[in-house]
Amino acid sequence: MRKSHPLRRVVLATAATVSGIVLLLSLKPSSDPGAAQAAGAGAAAQEAAQGGSGAVVSGTMTGDAAQTQYGAVQVRITVVNNKITKAEAVQAPKGGTSDQKTALAVPKLNADVVAKQSPDIDTVSGATYTSDGYKKSLQSAIDKANASAGSGASQGSGSAQASGTFTGNAVQTQYGAVQVRITVAGGKITKAEAVQAPKGGTSDQKTELAVPKLNAAAVAAGSADIDTVSSATYTSDGYKKSLQSALDKAKATAGSSSGSGDAGASSGAAQAKTVTGSVAQTQYGAVQVRITVAGGKITKAEAVQAPKGGTSDQKTELAVPKLNAAAVAAGSADIDTVSSATFTSEGYKKSLQSALDQAGG
Repeated sequence: MRKSHPLRRVVLATAATVSGIVLLLSLKPSSDPGAAQAAGAGAAAQEAAQGGSGAVVSGTMTGDAAQTQYGAVQVRITVVNNKITKAEAVQAPKGGTSDQKTALAVPKLNADVVAKQSPDIDTVSGATYTSDGYKKSLQSAIDKANASAGSGASQGSGSAQASGTFTGNAVQTQYGAVQVRITVAGGKITKAEAVQAPKGGTSDQKTELAVPKLNAAAVAAGSADIDTVSSATYTSDGYKKSLQSALDKAKATAGSSSGSGDAGASSGAAQAKTVTGSVAQTQYGAVQVRITVAGGKITKAEAVQAPKGGTSDQKTELAVPKLNAAAVAAGSADIDTVSSATFTSEGYKKSLQSALDQAGG
């Protein structure tokens, strides 16, 4: 029988002990700072998408337009009780291969936002620039939601104290400009109208079909999240963009108004100011309106320019006093046209609306 060497037994025992220690150390839970940071970032992104801890956010928020190599990308989200219920791209690259990439990428990005409730969404293969622009604009929309939560008002309710008439920006479409004006009372849209819409040829029929439906939808939804009217896609898209612009103006007015909720008052005091609208050119001459506003109300309206000469003198003398009185009574540019003085009335209303816009609603 071969005799064991004592030194060999010591070496083997030592090796077994070292192996056991290494095994135990390998089973110790990881405390990688990078992993902890990633987890924290994920939680922060989730909280951001939901409007922040403890804040209740509901409304529609439109992110800033993000410029990409192939065009602008702009995202709008709808939030209900701190959850993103809808995401859409109100702007995306167009033309050439961009049409295909946008059609492929945007629906996936929209769905991913709603599914993940976070700006941490995947880039769509083959549409890297669009995806990156989308995520930047999305983050901007989420930041606005957080800001609204911090101030106790979201875009959906940010105009809760707003009252007045707000005209959106004119949006150019393939067939002509679209511009929307809304009347807001107590934070709700009570009336919507298109002050500009495509005209001429088949556009007349499409406008006549689409605009009443869009107006009704805007009042019913109380937001720009309305359906596109079939066969009037360009008009519908332009309408929604201008409508959102009008809503943004209503929100901005509400945010800068006093605690009394008077959107027209600058400091809650009935401080009067006089504003002169832009000159509106008509077939028979220029019309320009000046108004005095106090406490958010029109206290005086007058035409500083109106058509003159020939029969225009009689029509001006007949129409202007009626229009002045109507402006004060209505407190807006939503006034009736004076019969037999259509051109003067339309010019008056345009200049009056310009003065109201300068006055802040």
